[in-house]
Amino acid sequence: MGEEQYDPGDFSDTALGLVSTQSFPAIVGTADMMLKSAEVALVGYEKIGSGHCTAIVRGGISDVRLAVAAGVEAAEQFGQLVSSLVIARPFPNLEAVLPIGKLLAEVAQGSQSSRLSNQAIGLLETRGFPAMVGAADVMLKSADVQLSAHETIGAGLCTVIIRGAVADVAVAVEAGMHEAERIGELHAVMVIPRPLSDLEQTLPIASCWIEQPKPLRLPITAKQPAEAELIVLPSLEALPQLEVQQLEVQQLEEP
Repeated sequence: MGEEQYDPGDFSDTALGLVSTQSFPAIVGTADMMLKSAEVALVGYEKIGSGHCTAIVRGGISDVRLAVAAGVEAAEQFGQLVSSLVIARPFPNLEAVLPIGKLLAEVAQGSQSSRLSNQAIGLLETRGFPAMVGAADVMLKSADVQLSAHETIGAGLCTVIIRGAVADVAVAVEAGMHEAERIGELHAVMVIPRPLSDLEQTLPIASCWIEQPKPLRLPITAKQPAEAELIVLPSLEALPQLEVQQLEVQQLEEP
């Protein structure tokens, strides 16, 4: 009896491409260039700490080679290239075990679609959280943009992500750069006009855009009427008075 072998199946003519940088804006810009240079799908990003980020694409072998070459060139222009790799005909076991993103199954089934957005994405990375928060505040006040999310990748690197019209994003990022430099250390910036839908779907998004905050509700007991579902808790100003009243009761009960 021989050992069981993995069957590459539909993977025989595909490849995985990986490009690594030391900045989140740089890896997003690199991924954007990879997607726009060849027929590949963006599987996702891997962040392993110390600022190291890797963009992973999948597609035909020739397309992946073209995409990785374009990604390497872009990362070198940003001054953030760490390494790159093309894996031709990966076995399913390799893709199943490696943490290469939640979108792999959709990419393999061809359910991903690439469409150009009419908006732009702006990314500003600082070393230090206060500089990022200050830059985000100035960006929101300087142009008609929306704060989408923020990302941390280790080594003190924090990235704020905004969305809006191309002109607004450019103005906001420029204002944020000056504020970040005033407060702390500016590490990297990136403006991506008309990003592909594949790229937008892999970027983080703040929870406030996913669900709205709900009022605090306490469970209804059998003795409570149904209309008392929403219970208003006592204000903080009333708490000290309640404590004093309880203390007086305890003193009266003592012999």
